[in-house]
Amino acid sequence: MRDIFIVCNNHEELGGLQRWVHHVGGLFAARGHRVHVIGVTHAAEPHDYGRDLPYELSVLHDTPPPSRSGGRLRAMRRRSVQRRGAARLSRLFRAARPGGVIIAAQVWAMEWVALADTAGMPVIGMSHESYQATKASSRYQRVKRHFADVNRFLVLSTEDADSWARDHMSNADFMPNPLHVVPSTLPDLSRPVVELLGRLSFEKGQDMMLEAWAEVTRSFPNWRLRLYGSGPDEEVLRHQASDLGVDETVEFAGATADVEGALNEASIFALSSRMEGFPMSVMEAMAYGLPTVAFDCAPGVRELITHESDGLLVRPGNTTEFAEQLARLMSDEDLRAKLGRQARTSVRRFSADMVTDRWERMFELVDR
Repeated sequence: MRDIFIVCNNHEELGGLQRWVHHVGGLFAARGHRVHVIGVTHAAEPHDYGRDLPYELSVLHDTPPPSRSGGRLRAMRRRSVQRRGAARLSRLFRAARPGGVIIAAQVWAMEWVALADTAGMPVIGMSHESYQATKASSRYQRVKRHFADVNRFLVLSTEDADSWARDHMSNADFMPNPLHVVPSTLPDLSRPVVELLGRLSFEKGQDMMLEAWAEVTRSFPNWRLRLYGSGPDEEVLRHQASDLGVDETVEFAGATADVEGALNEASIFALSSRMEGFPMSVMEAMAYGLPTVAFDCAPGVRELITHESDGLLVRPGNTTEFAEQLARLMSDEDLRAKLGRQARTSVRRFSADMVTDRWERMFELVDR
């Protein structure tokens, strides 16, 4: 059994990465491994992930480290703070038993791992977004720099791994997110509700969802669009709904930790994102048998959904086509049931046991 260290930006937010960290930490612990989840800093709004967790939690810095910008003095202070955090990481790593492994779940966290003493321990780096999303961001150069020499650089789809390999990251490999929900009840797909779960922000594309909804709602006046989540764009989106004249059919339901309760209230799931990695919300919807309409915005979306088989894919940004596919499902309960059944079957290939087995093989490979 191994000592497994999972290092991330923070482990306290109510976000997809944090849910992944806690889920995977629990899966590793259930296999008998000793797991230590380490956040670089605290979340601005901590979420309670429970007590008596089967793994240890630590935070390196009680206050956020200085940002990169701000001149030479701030850069020196940041480097000093990083060294102190890395020294603490080194002490934790040196206490590991033989066969220990380090997972740097995000590139920002990898900056601390890179400064720590990892001698004798394999390091696995991860990116939880698509290659194209990283390539278009400031993270690209940091990924290339900090993950170039790790034992394995894991991304969420085979297509993304191939893209990174072509970009001279020969250590790139594929590791999907594990399915993290086991439904106790299923929606009956008769409720006139289309649902979307996600942070209310530009990258999640709720503005495009509202544009599509404005096209479709006139033909289905009894249906409602329910947006779960909070975020910086909430007020803008509320104004947009009002300007489009759909505010009476759109519900802003706020953030929720009750995924089962939320999904059982809907008959259709929507993913309107501009960019994604391997969307956990779609996995959840598929597990609950909800048919999904999604913008084909990332390889991870295509890895999950096969068009017309277990969901419906739409060209990125085409809100008219998105509205048309929504209308198909809203008008056809039999189609909803068919796609929902096939989604429940399809998503099982990402079961927790299967993905954890893949991790175990990865550990053996990097430990050779």
